[in-house]
Amino acid sequence: MSYIIQAVLSNAGHPEYGQVTVPFPIPNEEYDRNIELLSALGIGDAVNRDCKVDGLDSYYTVLKRMVGTVVTVDELDYLAKRLDSFSFGEDAQFQAMAVKLGVSNITDFINLTFCCQQATVITDFSDLEQIGKNHYLTLNGGSASLEELEKINGRQTALALILNETGCVTPYGVVYDNGMELEPLYNGRQFPGYLYDEHLLVIKVESDGLPDDQQNPEYLYLPASDQQIERTLLRTGNQQTGPMKELPLSVEIDNMPDGVTSALYWGDETLKELNKFCHAIGKLDQTEKKKLEAVILLARPSTTGDVCQLADNLDLFDFVPDVHTPEELGRYLIQESGRFDYDENLDDFYDYIGYGKCRIKEDSGCFNTCGYVAYRGITPLDELLENSPAACGEFTMGGM
Repeated sequence: MSYIIQAVLSNAGHPEYGQVTVPFPIPNEEYDRNIELLSALGIGDAVNRDCKVDGLDSYYTVLKRMVGTVVTVDELDYLAKRLDSFSFGEDAQFQAMAVKLGVSNITDFINLTFCCQQATVITDFSDLEQIGKNHYLTLNGGSASLEELEKINGRQTALALILNETGCVTPYGVVYDNGMELEPLYNGRQFPGYLYDEHLLVIKVESDGLPDDQQNPEYLYLPASDQQIERTLLRTGNQQTGPMKELPLSVEIDNMPDGVTSALYWGDETLKELNKFCHAIGKLDQTEKKKLEAVILLARPSTTGDVCQLADNLDLFDFVPDVHTPEELGRYLIQESGRFDYDENLDDFYDYIGYGKCRIKEDSGCFNTCGYVAYRGITPLDELLENSPAACGEFTMGGM
């Protein structure tokens, strides 16, 4: 199954418009397209629940209780992401507690994902020793040392639970809530912070101009689609499109390559510009990111647009990582670059220092904390940073 939830959605007021089947979680690259499909049916609003659930398929069969209800597409997407992270055992806790509490709406299902781990679910009564130890782990937040577990009399702990506490029999096992309470972390508008994928930047967006019961912050996970950004701002009451410093925003998590953040000031950028920047960085692999760090130290960009240009034109630069002297550079070029037929028997006769100095002079290269870097493009570097159309795709022969 390539999805956690697959929902058949329609317009409750106009069923004649047809239906759309959407798998969740929605990949970032497919998000905008799915919003367009929903918009064609007159649904898919960022705030108002206008998507009627006509059908639902999921490993989490308890979610079928939502069939016939109305939700937002982002609520289903968020719930699917939360459930996708569940480990073995949490699935039973979630579904059993949903039955015990009579949960049938999207808000409670989302909030249940944050607390169901406090419940004990017994699906097999044949091993009381293991049941008792599992119950002990649950009461202690899911963790305990081996020494602690060895001291636990699992059978006695299990019997104390079964004989003294009232369990609720569900299709997913016998559940004991252990005093769990369903807290309203999700208020029906802003989603609690949750890291689902690896993100370059996580930006906290404070609510603005909304009633007190809708004043929770929300989070932007960049890179994102343009629709995801716009809809997050709508849920927080922000509709400005100016520089970040004019919005109630703050960078909570920065996973940019070392040196990128220190070279720039985010405040003067718009969210659209910053997102484009994150897309440019996000497509690089680890080797390319390290090369970009070295190129930034060489070019000294001042805007995210400058860095995008550098990221898109890394092939115009030579880079040798972790070398910091002419001798180390010359040794790499002669021994490892593949440009020469290196013979280790002649090692004493190679002039590593001399060749390294020669290449530095020819390339106008330099050393920095990342290694050796040199610009090899025909167009002057300052013009490259000015987004000159002629800057892209110009190469000189050779390179490392």
